[in-house]
Amino acid sequence: MPRVFRKTYRRGQPGSPKLEALSLTWLGEVPDGVRTPQVLGVSQSQLELEYLPTIPPAEGAAEVFGRALAHTHAAGAPHFGAAPPGWDGPGGIGHAPMSFVAQGGLRWGEFYATERVLPYARAAERAGALPPDGLAVITEVARRLADGALEAPQPGLLEEDAAARVHGDLWTGNVIWTDPLSRRGQRWTGAAVIDPAAHGGHAETDLAMLALFGLAGLTSLLAAYNEVSPLASGWRERIGLHQLFPLLVHAMIFGGSYGLRAVSRAREYL
Repeated sequence: MPRVFRKTYRRGQPGSPKLEALSLTWLGEVPDGVRTPQVLGVSQSQLELEYLPTIPPAEGAAEVFGRALAHTHAAGAPHFGAAPPGWDGPGGIGHAPMSFVAQGGLRWGEFYATERVLPYARAAERAGALPPDGLAVITEVARRLADGALEAPQPGLLEEDAAARVHGDLWTGNVIWTDPLSRRGQRWTGAAVIDPAAHGGHAETDLAMLALFGLAGLTSLLAAYNEVSPLASGWRERIGLHQLFPLLVHAMIFGGSYGLRAVSRAREYL
């Protein structure tokens, strides 16, 4: 019998076991893409997953993970804000709600402004987590996003204006370094991803989130990713723009310095 990891959802918690199962399956189904734990069972309140032991990252694991992530992103999504196939309800990121977009038609900047930046900026302001001029600064950046002034192409394996298949909450705590293995004739990286907020988005958002809280071997990961799917010119200068979303989520939930950091990042794009 395989070892099982059981995750229980509390009443009222954003998302659901079914959504997480669909998200893990969607991310993990890509040939040569990232590894996700196998879904073993789903109920109304509980998710059963393959247990993955945590080990120090093996030599070269970051490079393999970077190449795999490039392939997962390149598998794409129907449109920006699209939910994993089979899901038609709301989503969640950590302890916060997260919206999906039912139909296409939005450019990335419009989607990012209206569905990922402004809702959390307003919630952070209501929570008292932004400085006095913070909401005005972020609102102006959101206007520039919606107007298309801050658009950038996707990495090379994707059409430049297509939606990538993103994890959505790819901070270091959601990357597990584990034993490499072969499955379905594929060689899987010694890393797996968990706890997704998967949707159609911009590939650079996942990479920016990895940079926000740091990841072992990040420089090697980014270099390997860039070899497989070249990043658009100026991607380093856009890291702060893509970090606005997770910083505002943290500001809404935890307060503290996250709101100040979000506003500081936003000022770079005025």
